[in-house]
Order: sequence, then structure tokens, then C-alpha cells
Amino acid sequence: MADSLTKEQRSYCMSQIKRSHTKPELILKRCLKGFEHNPKGLFGNPDFINWKKKTILFLDGCFWHMCLIHYKVPRTNRKYWIPKLLKNIIRDRETDIAYKLAGWKVVRIWEHELKDIKSLRARLRAI
Repeated sequence: MADSLTKEQRSYCMSQIKRSHTKPELILKRCLKGFEHNPKGLFGNPDFINWKKKTILFLDGCFWHMCLIHYKVPRTNRKYWIPKLLKNIIRDRETDIAYKLAGWKVVRIWEHELKDIKSLRARLRAI
């Protein structure tokens, strides 16, 4: 299916998509104590960090990080999307390894986990 927008219009639309302070991040922020939200200049752009506990937290979207439960293969432009999403997963693993080798604890939370706040809070307390 061809794009109905010009290249400039598509570029503008994509530029309006927020990278931080998204609704899922704000929901998670209410559940966290002692974590800094969106620290600047860190490798891998973690969503939250706790300096005292040396803990990094990432909030992963089910589509963008290919959740095994909710990910659906795109119907169009698969030649573009599949490699792009696989690169995300490779980058996630590289980031995890780098932080773990540096002595940090890495926690990844799936977007769908925000639907069950009670179990999410229990998981976060165990960190």
C-alpha cells in the first residue's frame, strides 16, 4: 500500500511522536519510588534509573520490542519493519550486557504489564 502523505508530511507526523513522558511511562512513574525518570546522556536511553541501588529500568513497547505475547507481524512493508524491529532486540541485548558487566541490575518491563498494577507493584518491590 502506497503512503497517502508526501515525504514532508510523513516526516512531520513522525516527528510529533513522543519519545519520553508517554502515557505508559507516566503510569509506571507513579509506581516507582527513588527512580529518576528519563536520565539524560546514558547509554541505551533508560527510562528510569536508581543510582543508589544501581538499577536501570526500561519500559518496552510490545510492538517495538517484539513481545512474545502481543507482537503481530506488520501486514505491510515487512521488508522495512522486520529488520528494524530485530535491530531493536539486538540493541536491547547489547545494552543489557553492557550494564550488567558494569555491575548494574537491568529490569525490563513490558507495556502490557502496566495493565495489572498490583502484580507490577509487587515485582517492583522485589527490585
